[in-house]
Amino acid sequence: MDTKIDNSTLSLIQGDITQQDTEAIVNAANARLAGGGGVDGAIHAAGGPSIMAECRKIGGCPTGQAVITVGGSLKARYVIHTVGPVYQGGMNGEAALLKSAYLESLRLASARGLKSLAFPAISSGVYAYPPNQSARIALKTVMDYLREHKDIELVRFVLFNQSMYDIFAEELRKLRGNL
Repeated sequence: MDTKIDNSTLSLIQGDITQQDTEAIVNAANARLAGGGGVDGAIHAAGGPSIMAECRKIGGCPTGQAVITVGGSLKARYVIHTVGPVYQGGMNGEAALLKSAYLESLRLASARGLKSLAFPAISSGVYAYPPNQSARIALKTVMDYLREHKDIELVRFVLFNQSMYDIFAEELRKLRGNL
């Protein structure tokens, strides 16, 4: 599912983020940048040891922030590592931290002159963020950014399974209806 935001395209697909041909892919990392399970583990496994070597040099990343490394063996030239919040009921600033994780990733891509990037559903797996809420925050943040910044041409959300794709598609339909 694609939608135009001014001159940019926001795209939803079901698939494997490690196979994306965007200039950067975004990793749902942990604060230690130590690798892990889910998207994080898949990116490190597919990209090889050069990604972890740079992560070790960087040392860590606070929740809501983003850092960038090489893409290693991935099709993407870069990996933007961002740390989303662990959901704790929604009363501990999780929404602001999740928005910041997406926003800081976008800002880093813009600062590097990147034209395309692919996001997973940050915090929606083991960090237990309710998928409908995380999808709305992710999509609204990206849509607002693309309206204000014309430099990024493609933002792709790569959703791992049909259920998550359906949730993002429904939230995107709702947000497009509010334009």
